Amino acid sequence: MDFDLTFFSSDLFFKFLLKGLIFSVQLTVVATLGGLVLGTVLALLRLSGRPWLSVPATAYVNGMRSVPLVMVILWFYLLIPFAIGKPIGAEISAVITFIAFEAAYFSEIMRAGIQSIPRGQVMAGQAVGFTYAQNMRHIVLPQALRNMQPVLLTQTIILFQDTSLVYAIGAYDLLKGFVTAGKIYGRPEEAYLLAAVVYFIICYSLSSLVRHLQAKVAIVR
Repeated sequence: MDFDLTFFSSDLFFKFLLKGLIFSVQLTVVATLGGLVLGTVLALLRLSGRPWLSVPATAYVNGMRSVPLVMVILWFYLLIPFAIGKPIGAEISAVITFIAFEAAYFSEIMRAGIQSIPRGQVMAGQAVGFTYAQNMRHIVLPQALRNMQPVLLTQTIILFQDTSLVYAIGAYDLLKGFVTAGKIYGRPEEAYLLAAVVYFIICYSLSSLVRHLQAKVAIVR
């Protein structure tokens, strides 16, 4: 079988790939922000020391991390419309799924970041009259976020790679764009190959930036 990559052109990019790339990036950004917010809440609940808060949060985190993402995508896509009585679309379902799923991973990252802050700094905040919430807002969370930046960005890159799984429910992501172009031009093998190359270039470039940031954070420390 001969490979023919001549079908790949700027016309193909704007017709089929740009739409998918935009959705993949949007899904990554929204899921990162939403997952980080929900993950931070879960981390605080797990560290609260109150069983009625920590036990459900722990069960949620461990449960999500124990199930393959593609299964969660299918569950949400099938169960949410059943629960609310109307379809919500593959794209919206994907956003909800990724926020809920990634929150479990961001929770563990934030929990480690919070626990990395010396206890003495928390006690110093308490000594000047800070409440628990003020301590977290002004002392602990800013440092935890800075310390965990490389890990958070690495998880975001993994998230971007995982967005290709929404192809299973028909959402029009970057992979779907390649597959559609491959079918129309009759070159599915080349389309999958090009998809792998594009994902590699994007993720490798972002990983290089993360390594550079990690080196800068290490210098600051």
